[in-house]
Amino acid sequence: MKPAPFRLEQPDTINALCSVLAQHGDDARILAGGQSLVPMMNFRLVAPEVLVDINRIAGLDYIRQEGDFIAIGAMARHADVKGAPLVARHLPLVALAYAHIAHVTVRNRGTIGGNLSHADPSSELPAVAICLGAEFVVTSEGGSRIVAADQFFTGMFEVDVKQGEFLSAIRFPAARPGQRFGFQEFSPRYGDFATALVAVSLTVTDGVVQDVRIAHGAVQESPGRIAAAEAALNGQHLSAATISAAAEATAEIQPTLQNYHGDEAFKADLLRSLTARALHEAAGEGEQ
Repeated sequence: MKPAPFRLEQPDTINALCSVLAQHGDDARILAGGQSLVPMMNFRLVAPEVLVDINRIAGLDYIRQEGDFIAIGAMARHADVKGAPLVARHLPLVALAYAHIAHVTVRNRGTIGGNLSHADPSSELPAVAICLGAEFVVTSEGGSRIVAADQFFTGMFEVDVKQGEFLSAIRFPAARPGQRFGFQEFSPRYGDFATALVAVSLTVTDGVVQDVRIAHGAVQESPGRIAAAEAALNGQHLSAATISAAAEATAEIQPTLQNYHGDEAFKADLLRSLTARALHEAAGEGEQ
């Protein structure tokens, strides 16, 4: 199929983009890498009256350190983020997740901002952003505002970006000394969207777990944290027993995102297993 007729706008500055978005409101959709939007338009799942191509705008594809954060412009291509030394050095969880993200052709064109704005619950980056406590910079004619990751994703394919706004950057906290990470997912094939995934961040001081964050993806309409699993580990010695207890605590999450790749029982079992594996990985023990 082919997309429905649309008007194409190609602003070449951020100010021009904000003006176009303010003028057309909900009738406009932004085209970045197009890896999700274009197929949806071809199948007429979406039919924007105005398509706003932002590929001519310079200065939205940076990857740089800003104090305690690594800031990534929304137009940074996946391939560039995956290969960035700053990401490898300061964002090990992002680097771990990129080992699972899409295929090389998609990574060469797709953008980190497009991925996160699309808010596919089976994608890796939304769960990683929540796990790390990332900040989203949302920009409009009136300026920019910061949205915390756990507030940004409001539903399946829905984010806290209002009419006239666009996601301009993502700010990930740089890893702190002693912080450890794990990422595990199950997918039908390498590079496919996940059937279930788990991202883990924790700090261990004198063998005691502190500041643990465990995020799930692909099991509900939005990614989120697993509070019971975090509570089972916080303040405890990191051991096989406490990891097992945290994995069992994932039973608080009821998988509601079910399809031919996995029903509720299968995804619940995956969530438990992947949590244990990610925690063992964070503990430096590899996959168990």
